[in-house]
Parts: sequence; structure tokens; C-alpha cells
Amino acid sequence: MLIHIPDVLTKQQVADFRAQLAQADWIDGKATVGAQGARVKQNRQLDVNSPIARSLGEIILKAIYSNPLFMAAALPLRTVPPLFNSYEGGEHYGLHVDGAIRLIPGSNLSLRTDVSSTLFLSEPDEYDGGELVVQDTYGSHEVKLPAGDLILYASTSLHKVEPVTRGARVCSFFWTQSMVRSDSQRNMLYELDASIQSLREKLGDCEEVVSLTGHYHNLLRQWGDV
Repeated sequence: MLIHIPDVLTKQQVADFRAQLAQADWIDGKATVGAQGARVKQNRQLDVNSPIARSLGEIILKAIYSNPLFMAAALPLRTVPPLFNSYEGGEHYGLHVDGAIRLIPGSNLSLRTDVSSTLFLSEPDEYDGGELVVQDTYGSHEVKLPAGDLILYASTSLHKVEPVTRGARVCSFFWTQSMVRSDSQRNMLYELDASIQSLREKLGDCEEVVSLTGHYHNLLRQWGDV
């Protein structure tokens, strides 16, 4: 599953985010990874306890949880508060896979990382390089989206960020534990939901659409882990 979700943030929100992030104190990105990740990671991040990170993260969480496409694709149970990173001057993140379990800062809770999300805060023409490269069973995919857009992909995927050779690539990133553990099952539910919504627009809530909706929810009951 690799899904582009446009306009998660408005251009005005992006501008406000960038203004606040420009005033923030950035730390070495190695602070949030293990020994293996630290060997291939060169970037800067906001501290997880930064008031700016917390404030902007709350805005992002509100935006994604009110976004029908994100909800349909991720089927979120809980989400780690969004983090923020910046790449410039050749910084990059080599090929890696996200850790399976993440602690939720400020709590004694943890979650399983089923879905990874990157929300772009820099426009593509502001920097060279910096593509997010995601590898899955269908090959290798390069992602570089407009500011305010989000890419969602399975956390089991190998991925990397190419070196940024001009300008700065600023993003938010976070992980979600889905109600449905299996990526293939989430993808089937996502495609079924999309078909139901398309049929509803064409046919209304006819008998066949109601029946398909019932199948969707029964599959969610069967596969859901809540």
C-alpha cells in the first residue's frame, strides 16, 4: 500500500508551520533511532518534547483524523505524536525499515507501527534530491510531493531518503497502529471502501450497495484488532 493523500494541510497552514519551525531548535536526528539506524541517518529533528513539535503535531493529528482518505487507508487505532525533520547540505537517510514498536512520548503506552506517514512541508522546487524511496513487492517508488500532501505506506517497507543537494527538505513523519494488522487486508478493505463510495455516488444506497457495506464491516469485525 502506497497512498498519496493531497491537501492534508492548507498552504496557509504550511506557511505558519514553516515560520514556527524556522525559530525552533533542531537536534541530531540520530537521537530517535537505534544503533543500526544511526549508521545510515544524517538529518536534524525537533526534540520530541519541543513545545513547537507538540503544538504543530496536534494540528496534524486533527487534520488526519478528519481526513476520509487517511481514515479509510490507515484504519487508525492510535498514532504516535508527529515528529519533524529537516535535511540539507547532503543529509540523507539510508535504506532502513522502521522499528516495529514505538513508545508514545509522555506516557507508558506503546504501539505497533503498521503504517508510516510522511507529510511534506517543503515545495518540491525548494530543494534538489530528498526523494523518499519506498521499496515494496511492486518495485521501488520515488516520492516527492507538494507541501501539505502526505504519503502513507506500510511500515514493513524498506525505504530511504536521498541526499538533499540544494535547499532544505522539511517534513513531519509519524506512525500509526492500525485496527487491521495485515497490510494486504488493509489494502483490500481500502479498495472495497473506495468501490462502495463510488457506487453510492452513482446508485445511491441501493440494495447491492448496502450488501457490500455489510460485507465491509463484517470483514473489519473479523480482521480488526482493537
